[in-house]
Amino acid sequence: MSSPLATTTGSNPAPRGRGASSAPDRRDRAWYVDRAMQAVVFVGGISGIVAIIGIFVFIMREGFGFIVGPMDPVEFFTSIAWRPTSSNPTYGILALAAGTASVTGLAMLIAVPFSLGAAIYIGEFATGRTRETLKILVEMLAAIPSVVWGFIGLSIMNKLIIRVFDVPIGLNVLNAGVILGLMAAPIMTTIAEDALKAVPDTYREAAEAMGATRWQVVRHVVLPAAKNGLVAAVLLGVGRGFGETMAVLMASGHSINLPTSPFDSVRALTATIAAEMAETANGSEHYQALFTLGILLFAVTFVINLTADIVVRGRKA
Repeated sequence: MSSPLATTTGSNPAPRGRGASSAPDRRDRAWYVDRAMQAVVFVGGISGIVAIIGIFVFIMREGFGFIVGPMDPVEFFTSIAWRPTSSNPTYGILALAAGTASVTGLAMLIAVPFSLGAAIYIGEFATGRTRETLKILVEMLAAIPSVVWGFIGLSIMNKLIIRVFDVPIGLNVLNAGVILGLMAAPIMTTIAEDALKAVPDTYREAAEAMGATRWQVVRHVVLPAAKNGLVAAVLLGVGRGFGETMAVLMASGHSINLPTSPFDSVRALTATIAAEMAETANGSEHYQALFTLGILLFAVTFVINLTADIVVRGRKA
């Protein structure tokens, strides 16, 4: 009588043909669709990087001739004389940079408190129909074209500033800052509200269980947990301020000055590019100088985002 072990070990294994151990080929229509969608998602994911590199290469190519040629770095960064069309052209951007910084700074002083306050109210205090109505209104404000905001600054804010503050002209830093702050606030509010919504409800429930009031929960729990998203919202507002063109062009007065008060007319870097690019000859010195302004704006935006990323990572560590 043979044992089961002997029977098992003595039996011949099943023949292993060439195709017996290989998995069946499942490259049907669904497989190809899956591969195609992976390729589409990959292209979409790297498209932003490719676009940024392409923009940087383009503006560097157009402005590099001015940087290595007629540009005087001392005059370029310290002089307020921007006279590219005179018989002896000068390219000083100090007044243009000061105008951009003053308008953007005032806009952020207006937009940050309003946008964060609106985001906190919508995300933490408003309920039901009130919340949905406010969110729709905020999104509608974000969809208003910049030229419409420029018309508001030119026709409404101009007269209002003259009447209220008794100044000769209402197209100034205050006008452009208010308009730009109103433009940036809806986008900042939307992103900040999404950041607050991403905080888990368990955080709020735990704080309330310990006896914290609604405002204490928001201040000590929700805001610290959502700080990364709130920083991103503020950065987007700063980027909107530096990059806005038409509204600033129409509301700032477009006058080359070093601003000493909110009632001074100024000219922004972006407005200078928009106003003068169509009048320059392709490849001329003036043309290349305007692209150098674009390089400067690109670099400033990059430094702002890099600094914020370092700050956020430092806090997380």
